[in-house]
Amino acid sequence: MGVGIIGIGHYAPDNIVTNADLEKIVDTTDEWIRTRTGIEERRIAKDDEDSSDMALIAAEKALKSAGKTAEEIDLILVATVTPDKSFPSVACMIQDRLGATNAAAMDLAAACAGFMYGVITGQQFIEAGAYKNVLVVGVDKLSKITDWTDRNTCVLLGDGAGAAVLSSVSEGNGILSFELGASGKGGPHLLQKDDGFLYMNGREVFKFAVRQMPESCMNVVEKAGLKKEDVDFLVPHQANIRIMEAARQRIGIDEDKMATTIKYYGNNSSASIPIALSQSIEDGKIKDGDVVVLVGFGGGLTWGAVALRWGK
Repeated sequence: MGVGIIGIGHYAPDNIVTNADLEKIVDTTDEWIRTRTGIEERRIAKDDEDSSDMALIAAEKALKSAGKTAEEIDLILVATVTPDKSFPSVACMIQDRLGATNAAAMDLAAACAGFMYGVITGQQFIEAGAYKNVLVVGVDKLSKITDWTDRNTCVLLGDGAGAAVLSSVSEGNGILSFELGASGKGGPHLLQKDDGFLYMNGREVFKFAVRQMPESCMNVVEKAGLKKEDVDFLVPHQANIRIMEAARQRIGIDEDKMATTIKYYGNNSSASIPIALSQSIEDGKIKDGDVVVLVGFGGGLTWGAVALRWGK
């Protein structure tokens, strides 16, 4: 038996902020944002809507998709850098609200690579025989740490949540290989400042990402004993269309074989990959038997990738 994703769901707030809206508050243009990032709009949570609220909705959808009850979940892992508060963790909050009374719960922080870290951590618990069903949630409310006067960052970011249920799947399906990495010396390029706002050295982060994302894609493909021609679909972190294109071109798959939700959601950090994956499943772009590569990078600096064969 392998370990794979047996259910998935996502949530994004109703409030849409377009590039035209941002033109009114910072010195930018719709054309500048679209051509450099691929973003046209992003979802922003209400003031009274926090990470736990978004995580709960995504988690409920994932459980329904998996056909599992909350009581069947053994472990909840929430990847976030914007928890409601330092403690209790978002994982404990949704454990209570879901009624997952048999689950251990904890948060982990790897910024935009957080969902990758969560999935791979969950896989280890299942493969070790410690747990059967693990709920992994990626959620961030970046709007609450965004400096809306900083045109270099505020045009990029959005809020949302994505969730997946991991469990045993039939032989040949599920996670085929993975890669996790970190480069702490790059931490100053992407961080939360003392004033609470997010800071990014865009030039340095771009240089890191256009190198690391394609490299990680190829590493997990090779570790799985596959060739790049075997990859059916790519789900990259939705950070910047140019970075995503670098990964796509390295693997050599067609444009319609890459998830591109960035146009509508922007960069919603650890929620980015599960939202893009969930949306692609809903749209019928991924089918059973497909080889799918998930890849992301984030603050830390961190990165992670997974090659999997979709199916139960």
